Amino acid sequence: MRFDKFLLAAAVASLAVPAAAQQVTFMTGPQGGSWIPLGGALKGMWEKGVPGLQIQQTPGAGISNVRGVDEGKAHIGFANSSTTVDGIEGRAPYPKKVTRVCQLANLYPQYFQVVALASANVNSLADLKGKSVTTQGKGNTGELLTALVLKMNGLSYETLSKVSFNSYTDSVALMKDGHANVFTLGTTAPASAVMDLASARDIRLVPVDDKVMGELKKMNPGYNKLIIKAGTYPKQDKDVPVIGYSTHVVVACDLPENTVYQMTKTMAGNVESMAAVVKAITGVTPKDMALDIGVPFHKGAAKFYKEAGAM
Repeated sequence: MRFDKFLLAAAVASLAVPAAAQQVTFMTGPQGGSWIPLGGALKGMWEKGVPGLQIQQTPGAGISNVRGVDEGKAHIGFANSSTTVDGIEGRAPYPKKVTRVCQLANLYPQYFQVVALASANVNSLADLKGKSVTTQGKGNTGELLTALVLKMNGLSYETLSKVSFNSYTDSVALMKDGHANVFTLGTTAPASAVMDLASARDIRLVPVDDKVMGELKKMNPGYNKLIIKAGTYPKQDKDVPVIGYSTHVVVACDLPENTVYQMTKTMAGNVESMAAVVKAITGVTPKDMALDIGVPFHKGAAKFYKEAGAM
């Protein structure tokens, strides 16, 4: 009788022991952008859908997230298709080829937005000369593109009156106070930071010209011309062509196959929850998630996409 009680107690105890916990770090985005809330939504659904998975979320940026995963400082990260491909190819701003980063899923288009105060008389990228510009922090795709488009127009940070590297929130504050003429950022459209700015100041979106777009596309096929439709922002009365690329999720190639398989499956089954945070994700299918952008797929992700008939 006592032995039976012991067996029963042991069985109950074994049921109470959780699955072996797996602690991972997830690098998201800068304060004020869409990657932090989207990261929170993914953390919630992954911890619920993958037994034992525990996620620590930290701020990040496109390029630094890819480096973080490659260098073993993180296991998951948001990234931008164009600059992840730069890493895979070993191009600047990466010091060496990225070899430990695998593709999990494509999510939605990102728009490189050059937002000028209407009073600054900036109608083209060449007009940035002598202006005060606030951009994203170093290691962010938006900052890299700012430096690139300046260079393509014969300019540099030195030809500006001032350049600041800030969070979206701080950049908006500088623009509202008139301490910066132009704000550059890579994010969704409409961007909440730009809407916030437009509620206080008249703004103008600066278009990309065909020459710059063509040169960029030659350098890296991860860039595409996108259109920010008229009416996206207050007083925006016409379509504005801008530089575009895709937000995607990368993972460490050595994460367990089954973990990544379940992460991918969980995302595909919760598109509406992600779209509630970032509207641009609405209607994303496994086929969209599995689009080949030149970044090798993790075995676990590929397994799910093949099962779903998306690959």
